[in-house]
Amino acid sequence: MVRGKTEMKRIENATSRQVTFSKRRNGLLKKAFELSVLCDAEVALIVFSPRGKLYEFSSSSVTKTIERYQKRTKDLVTNSKGNANSLPAKGETHGFERKIQQLEISKRKMLGERLEASSVEELQQLENQLERSLTRIRARKYQLFLEEIEKLKEEERNLLEENKKLMEECGMSARGGLQAKQVEAAKKIDDNEVVTDLSIGPPRQDSPKKP
Repeated sequence: MVRGKTEMKRIENATSRQVTFSKRRNGLLKKAFELSVLCDAEVALIVFSPRGKLYEFSSSSVTKTIERYQKRTKDLVTNSKGNANSLPAKGETHGFERKIQQLEISKRKMLGERLEASSVEELQQLENQLERSLTRIRARKYQLFLEEIEKLKEEERNLLEENKKLMEECGMSARGGLQAKQVEAAKKIDDNEVVTDLSIGPPRQDSPKKP
């Protein structure tokens, strides 16, 4: 009986999937062991089951094999980058040097230096560039002035508000002090009240004095 070809896709049935995993896992571990023994190769195999269970095989040590792999990979990446970038790096360095020289020349022209070899068109372009730069500088300066003025106005409003509150507090204190003085004065009047006798009739005549 000819065995049918297994279609390479996920097995939907959970039981069949678990059985297939067990069989193929054992076969894989066996092949790894045979490869390490027959060919004297350093082999490390790590397998996690669908439920997260770990199965591993190593001809020496899984940790040492992984460290060796990481070191080897890092060396390969470094060497490949060095070989790939060796020639372009020289070209980029030369290009950067030319750009630096051009920027230095442009800087000196902006400062009004070394203009002897410049043509009329170059000078006109330089003048236009300076005018545009000056316009942007003035616009930025004007914006900063407006921001500073607005900030000062805000501080003025805050000071006026604070001054108003202080004046209201002082007014309340003054009125309170005046009322207290009035109450105290009334109290003194009550304490020093003069008692007078009131009588009805003719005024009393004093007896004449004898000579």
